Amino acid sequence: MDEFETIQRLFAPLGRSEPGAFGLGDDAAALAPAPGQDFVLTKDAIVGGVHFFPDDPADAVAAKLLRVNLSDLAAKGAVPRAYLLAAGFPADLDGAWMEGFARGLGDDIGHFGGALVGGDTVSTPGPAFFSLTAIGEVPSGTMIRRAGARPGDLVCVSGTIGDAALHVAHRLEGRAVQGAEHLERRYRFPEPRLALGRALRGVARAACDISDGLVADLGHICEQSGVGAVIEAAKLPLSPAAAASIAADAALLETVLTGGDDYELVFAAAPDSDLAALSAITPVTVVGRFEEGHGVRVLDGAGSALKLSRTGWRHAVGTKEAGA
Repeated sequence: MDEFETIQRLFAPLGRSEPGAFGLGDDAAALAPAPGQDFVLTKDAIVGGVHFFPDDPADAVAAKLLRVNLSDLAAKGAVPRAYLLAAGFPADLDGAWMEGFARGLGDDIGHFGGALVGGDTVSTPGPAFFSLTAIGEVPSGTMIRRAGARPGDLVCVSGTIGDAALHVAHRLEGRAVQGAEHLERRYRFPEPRLALGRALRGVARAACDISDGLVADLGHICEQSGVGAVIEAAKLPLSPAAAASIAADAALLETVLTGGDDYELVFAAAPDSDLAALSAITPVTVVGRFEEGHGVRVLDGAGSALKLSRTGWRHAVGTKEAGA
């Protein structure tokens, strides 16, 4: 298939629910936010051998691409409306792989909502790469920002922390882990917390999704809010697989704290917030508090500060990242 055949056969069906996409047959789409809504826009890119493993199934690659962007929308309290896709397919890529990618993307769009309204497909001599722009909507003036946390606020996280990072450590470093199949699925199919994000409007004073590691992304909130934070490692919500892995190798605690790829939410909430109502949507755990100062401290079970070799993943522009 050439570029136009690829678009019309594989991707045009993903935009049928949005009239402004014009069947992906025009140079651009035309959208307007619903009355009383603001657009929220975000973009993430993933590269083969960097953000996904070369042997990851095509549908899983597409799902991860969509879900990491939806996680950003969730952190803002937004709901998905539309997507723009840029896809770089290696010239020797099997056509069945491309079809699997489009099928996986379509399945996830059907599940989470929104429509594909445009983009571009190209051939590349390098690894496969994909970039998605996600457009969401929130009631005007209600987007949750990273700025806004106050000393005394609770540090809350959704779901469980560290599963995806443990999978990467297992694949790249040969680290022994428990529950490998669960960890792999959490890496390949992160769960965007869209319903929780909507419920956080007017509740969360600040929020961020956890992509680069809990300590690093909490640090982003601290920096933008002008506060510090303290985490109690013993309060981290862990899956049975992660808990068993750390029990067998205590050094994996740092991986859980700093490894990234969770795509859970970390947010600031007032001490009197109704966290039980939030947990009825997605489990929410208080792991610490915001405080005067700057940066993030992590305390062990005895109340002593843990010394971490890093705070999280930092992207080096122009160089290959040392992770998946």
